Amino acid sequence: MPLLIQFLRAGARSLMIWAVALVAVLAMYLSFFPSLGGAASGMAALVDQLPESMVKAVGYDQISTGAGYAQSTFFGLLGFFLGTAAAVAWGTRAVAGDEESGMLELTLAHPVSRVQLVMERTLAIVIRLAALGVVLGLALAAMSGPFELELEGGHIVAVVSAWVLLTLTIATAALMGGAVFGSRIAALGIGAGVAVLAFLLNALGAQSEENAWMSDISPFSWAYGERPLAQGWDGGGLGLLAALAAVFVAIALLVFARRDLRS
Repeated sequence: MPLLIQFLRAGARSLMIWAVALVAVLAMYLSFFPSLGGAASGMAALVDQLPESMVKAVGYDQISTGAGYAQSTFFGLLGFFLGTAAAVAWGTRAVAGDEESGMLELTLAHPVSRVQLVMERTLAIVIRLAALGVVLGLALAAMSGPFELELEGGHIVAVVSAWVLLTLTIATAALMGGAVFGSRIAALGIGAGVAVLAFLLNALGAQSEENAWMSDISPFSWAYGERPLAQGWDGGGLGLLAALAAVFVAIALLVFARRDLRS
């Protein structure tokens, strides 16, 4: 798999940078929990100062527990947006980046099919995001004791798996945009658009029962709606994320295999 190896090598530095950034942000957030979570009244007072709609949207009603705090403050906020940034960058680079730079034409001049290129680039993104997930999981497990989070190992694996599949869905959306339109802007817009739409649908769906259907169609809700860090695995949600990512890759394959790259 020469394309896979080449793409992984080219992104090794960015992978390390994203890993360091995610762990640093995770440590920053979790370090506040002993002082906040140790005083239930203080935590309640903090939540009471926030708008009720915001509390429901980001899950702050659960931050009095270690699992609820870590999931709401990290996985549901900055951890999600950092993961999205990495996913969109890699998804955009996978096809559209090479096409606009002229490298794609050189690559396809070798005995490499378009299907092979898309599949190996997708696999490379899967490996990168899985590597970030392993780093996050190990860091979270290491911080659980010192920061008094009292997290269960199986639940850590569950929430990290949800994070990986959610970011993979966003990455494959960006890859699809690049494969269909051959444009960095299109790839970036589609990837970021899926992420923003997922977050907004989840936030709006939490506001009232009338809007609950919005959560039902939100990839963000599929990942975190059942609070995996507190309650464990949600096979249905993970399955929906995997299925949506597969649909994005399938569209990329179908269109890219037939598109005129000279136009």
